Parts: sequence; structure tokens; C-alpha cells
Amino acid sequence: MPMRVPLVAAGAVAAAGALLAVVAGPAAASSGSVAADPTGTVSRDGTITLSGTYRCTAPTSRGPVLVASSVGIGSADSGSVRYGLNGVAAQCDGAEHTWVNRGRAGSGPAPAAGPVDVQATLVQLVMRGGLPLPSVIAADRHQVDLRPAAE
Repeated sequence: MPMRVPLVAAGAVAAAGALLAVVAGPAAASSGSVAADPTGTVSRDGTITLSGTYRCTAPTSRGPVLVASSVGIGSADSGSVRYGLNGVAAQCDGAEHTWVNRGRAGSGPAPAAGPVDVQATLVQLVMRGGLPLPSVIAADRHQVDLRPAAE
């Protein structure tokens, strides 16, 4: 079972995800892959659940490796919003593992069931100049079908 990432680390992962769209450091000295499943769920309270698989080898530099995910809701015409979900700590032992991330879409409107843009990222947080900066190991971005959660 994946270990839940503390709130501070989850915040760092969400911030890292936002930074990835702007600036990403050089790839970590680890190798790996990450994939998001083709479907996810959304509950009545707006909680989104995404899952998938990842694989990575032990990094040569220090710093936690995390599986982060984000959801893009809306379109370029109507205005798109991207929400970072909670992340999980990755176990980099060369074996394939599953991941599950859950989170709410911030203070914005609750997402509806249907297609959304999802990005899953396997990222190592590496200290540079006293700040934890994201170093992308692998990423996967594609459309995922959100379905109503069984409640």
C-alpha cells in the first residue's frame, strides 16, 4: 500500500507540478516510467481519484521521489484550470507499482464526470540553493474519462 505524503510534501508536489509547466530541472539521475489509467472517478463532493502505475530505479542523488498528478478542467475557449492532487511517495526498486492520488479541485467548481486532461509525473525533489526543486524522471499526459464514484 502506498505511503501517504504529508501535507507539506503534497503542497510541494502541487507546486512542483505547477513549476513543471514553466521550468523543469534536468532529468533526475534515475530512470523510470509513469502512466495514468484511462479512467478515474469524481465524487459528489468534488473529490477526484486517479490511479496508474510507475516504475523507477534508485536515484543516485538524495531527495524523495514522488508520483504527482494534476487534472485540467475546461477548454481553451471557456478557460482551462489545472488542479494538483495529493501525491504519494514512490518506491524506486525497479519493480512496477500502482499509485492512487485523491484530491479536491480547490475552491473552483466541482468537476463533472466526463473527459479531463490528466498529467502524471514521477518527480524527484532535489535540494538546489536551499530549495527543493522538481527533477522530472518521467511524465504521462492524456485524456482520462472521469466517472461518478460509487457512493
